[in-house]
Amino acid sequence: MSFLLHIPLILYMTCAQGDCAFPSHNWGEWNDSQLLPTIQKLMKGYNRYLRPNFNAGPVEIGMSLDIASIDAISEINMDYTATIFLRQRWRDSRLVFPGNESVSVDGRLVSLLWIPDTFIPDSKRSFLHDVTVENRLIRIFSNGTVLYALRITATIACNMDLTKYPMDRQECTLQLESWGYNLQDVVFYWTRGNDSVRGLDTLRLAQYSVESYHTTVAEAVYETGHYPKLVLHFALRRNVLFFILETYVPSILLVVLSWVSFWISQSSVPARTCIGVTTVLTMTTLMMGARTSLPNANCFIKAIDVYLGICFTFIFGALLEYAYAHFYTMQHQTIEEIHRELLRELHESKGIGSFQIVSSSKPKQQPKVESTVPDEPTEQSPSQEVVMNGEAKETSKGQGCGLSTVKDTYRRVADVFVVENPHNIDRRARTVFPTAFFFVNILYWLYYLCL
Repeated sequence: MSFLLHIPLILYMTCAQGDCAFPSHNWGEWNDSQLLPTIQKLMKGYNRYLRPNFNAGPVEIGMSLDIASIDAISEINMDYTATIFLRQRWRDSRLVFPGNESVSVDGRLVSLLWIPDTFIPDSKRSFLHDVTVENRLIRIFSNGTVLYALRITATIACNMDLTKYPMDRQECTLQLESWGYNLQDVVFYWTRGNDSVRGLDTLRLAQYSVESYHTTVAEAVYETGHYPKLVLHFALRRNVLFFILETYVPSILLVVLSWVSFWISQSSVPARTCIGVTTVLTMTTLMMGARTSLPNANCFIKAIDVYLGICFTFIFGALLEYAYAHFYTMQHQTIEEIHRELLRELHESKGIGSFQIVSSSKPKQQPKVESTVPDEPTEQSPSQEVVMNGEAKETSKGQGCGLSTVKDTYRRVADVFVVENPHNIDRRARTVFPTAFFFVNILYWLYYLCL
């Protein structure tokens, strides 16, 4: 085992003495005539398979980023697509040359140098731009420092909390790790701290604005070991004005439109029913349209869902209010018809004439009956007078019994149906519905904007 470990060292020493087994005139696709004299001297005896400072401590790699653009932020897939300029710096003592100048070489010479195996762990898809050539930059300084820059477009995962959508604030990250070299081989650091990231301050997004960002240095722990990691944290605040104009204002107008039915007569059944059904269906369509751009996850009860549910409840409540008012109007009309029918039957039972009984102040004196019918010249016999007195008494008893029955029936119906005047339902709804909707809006916006 120890012999295998010494093989790279033997090869390195052999190449350093100029006796390398590889031909000195051929470097991959490049030969001596194609390389600059300085590069030719540097690459002589260079082994790209060995990292700098081999067996002499880890290589320190400084990184910086330029965020060129964030093209799309998807709530459905929970990711964002960004184009970044990644710059890495490290020092390789094998590339030291005299002077104070730097040498910029073709990006295709990357295959001749050792470069870090940096990758983005949360990347779903990524590619290196290659128009018109691969967007790579290699610059070698006289002290052996190597600058390696490239342009990448990557789709990176971002776990989002959509409970306050569209008044949400998302925390996304951009992580950089080493794939094969652990902390004993390489160490990552930000070259200038938070100033190592540029472009976020001037970035313009469609629905978001960059609220803040900061950088951290971390450590990735896997089963194969501990690896260096750099993390860029940035917070995105969603612009709610777009959703206010697109969703909130139309839903409020639909709720107000449903209140128009309170000022329409209850006898206009088609008009009030049409308004109620139309607003309910329109609100349902608006709710379905608001959910198309969001993930269908049951765990997310979003703020916009709560507001649309509140508006739908008020619109549906206005439709139920008309059904409630119409029901009591029909009940009230039925009671009035029963009352009029009983009075009509009572009046019909009296006959054509009416009799008035005048009680006597003397207890033993018979009551005097006065007829309202015009006096006839014929004389009445004592037997006829007794018969008429009996009929008057029976009529008086029937009249009292009928009135008491109507009053008892009306009282019982009034006790069961509390609403005495159904038109008061619409009058109260004109005040109760707008007041309740106003207070619910205050509570809603205070909760989601201030908490």
